[in-house]
Amino acid sequence: MTGAPTAALLGVALLLVGAGFDSPSLLVPGVGMLVLALVAVLWVELSRARLLVRAAGPARVVEDDPYPVRLTALGGRLPPPGGELTDPLLATPIAIGPRWPGAHAADVFLRGRGRRRLVPARLEVRDPLGLWVRTVESGDPGELLVLPRVEPVMTAARGAGGTRPSALAGLEDGAAASKLDARAIEFEVDGLRAYREGSPASRIHWPAVARTGELIERRLVAGADAAPLVALDASSPADAGSLDAAVRAAASLCVHLAASGGCAALLPGDRRPTEIEPDMRTWPQVHARLALVEPGATAPPVSRTIRSGAVFWVTASPRPALPQALRTGAAPRYVVAPAAAGGRRAAFTVAGCEGRLFGAGPRRVTRTVA
Repeated sequence: MTGAPTAALLGVALLLVGAGFDSPSLLVPGVGMLVLALVAVLWVELSRARLLVRAAGPARVVEDDPYPVRLTALGGRLPPPGGELTDPLLATPIAIGPRWPGAHAADVFLRGRGRRRLVPARLEVRDPLGLWVRTVESGDPGELLVLPRVEPVMTAARGAGGTRPSALAGLEDGAAASKLDARAIEFEVDGLRAYREGSPASRIHWPAVARTGELIERRLVAGADAAPLVALDASSPADAGSLDAAVRAAASLCVHLAASGGCAALLPGDRRPTEIEPDMRTWPQVHARLALVEPGATAPPVSRTIRSGAVFWVTASPRPALPQALRTGAAPRYVVAPAAAGGRRAAFTVAGCEGRLFGAGPRRVTRTVA
């Protein structure tokens, strides 16, 4: 037994001994110990919060963006003598005292993508000597999904040897210009099919809906395979940092290409690509799935999704290479991987990764001798 009960028992013992041996010198400290324990208990009990409220924050946040932490203590009748406020999202506990306003607001920056299980905040109120301590916790805050951040695509500047940002993600490799095929795609209607969640409302075929009572959408296939494809390989990453960089690169490429006319994303575990149109209707779903990509996931089945448009093979492998099924075709193929020393000059960089055009290399100059 420690704290206030121990001090009270010690005070009672001093009073009994002082009264039994008729020793006034023991009565004063006995009374002092009893008063000290009583004051500590009363102050803590009157000042402790009956409720610790944590304001609801967003369910999703992009990594390195501010996440609000708002905590308010309710029910205390007196200023707290001391204590601390702790929350897993806060870097250090917050010390409280008589001048504490009863609330704390802070913006924290979360690093690392993925799903996080948040735990309740904890408010501890105690007297200066630590004789009496009372705690209260906030409600369960639930889960938070940290999304990979989107970074600009930097392409090689012609002649200067530097880099420049490109909203259209145009790429130049050496002396031969090779642009990202991010132009607007001319979709054509090729039949009807059941409505798929995430498809834009403009695809819904309302006459068929009126006849059948079910959501039917137009099937757009002609020309759709000309949209750029971003495929992410997480099967054998070099390390966790390389995988995070590859995920950020894939997210950044999807956003830039979609804004320039549309693209498709093929993620680990997918059987077919997810189309991302300029209205970004399907992007939140793709963004959330990128946040949950784990190492060792099955590589995308590119052999089933051969497309006529540009392909960006994003990988975290220590030996990045383009799959055999993607090595044919007239459209450019890019291998995007975490930056490494050496090798030929990259066509573009994004999120710590470099994109190199497959098959591009130093050109050999030959002379014909007459």
